[in-house]
Amino acid sequence: MSEIIVLTEEEKRRYSRQLMLFGEEVQLKLKKSRVAIVGAGGLGSPVAYYLAAAGIGKLRLIDYDTVSLSNLNRQILHWTSDIGKPKILSAKEKLTKLNPNVKIEVIKDKLSEANYRRLLEGMDLIIDALDNWQAKMLLNKACIRMKKPLIHAGVRGMYGQLLVIIPGKTPCLRCLIPSPETEIEKLPVFGTTPGVLGLIQVTEAFKLLTGYGEPLLNKLLIYDGYSLEFSYIDVTRNPNCPVCGEAPNEA
Repeated sequence: MSEIIVLTEEEKRRYSRQLMLFGEEVQLKLKKSRVAIVGAGGLGSPVAYYLAAAGIGKLRLIDYDTVSLSNLNRQILHWTSDIGKPKILSAKEKLTKLNPNVKIEVIKDKLSEANYRRLLEGMDLIIDALDNWQAKMLLNKACIRMKKPLIHAGVRGMYGQLLVIIPGKTPCLRCLIPSPETEIEKLPVFGTTPGVLGLIQVTEAFKLLTGYGEPLLNKLLIYDGYSLEFSYIDVTRNPNCPVCGEAPNEA
């Protein structure tokens, strides 16, 4: 017998400005939703914060790193007093205080071929908040295999990109980037860049989870913070993509 989920009176007050916009039915869809955020840093911080504030039902935070001083210009869930703590515990502490109605599950682990099914199972949507291309490509492949929607974002300096991936319907990350980018150990990042991209990830996640609004499908969003411009590139699936093509070889 499935659990009956309703909005409490406290939740109706908490989300009153949203309810004015889209009503209780959409808010209930959000409350029933389960989202995994892979990475609790620059992108993961605003994504987790705003999903929790909006009333998502369950968040699963996946990260294996600890907070360091150099994180603090952009990773807003972590404070000076958190240096040395696991990021997932620092994040859970803040998110629980922000909205105790949201179930926060934390997993201190690194995504791999061996564990991705365990880490992502039971989730309705996955957020790519990772900071390196090897891990991003693995997460992309995992979501294609498990047929889970993925919202990718990447940042560098004052620039960023975003792609909404629906397995079988839109191009995947490998369609756009056949050869993974050269890894750089430490990227320059201005603090607002992951903030901007993270909030767009949340906006697109909300649309996919509730059906309210039009998701950004088959387009790559490019953000240029230096000149404050947004641009879009039409993208299509590659039928020969080794990950999501008609005859994927699991590359």
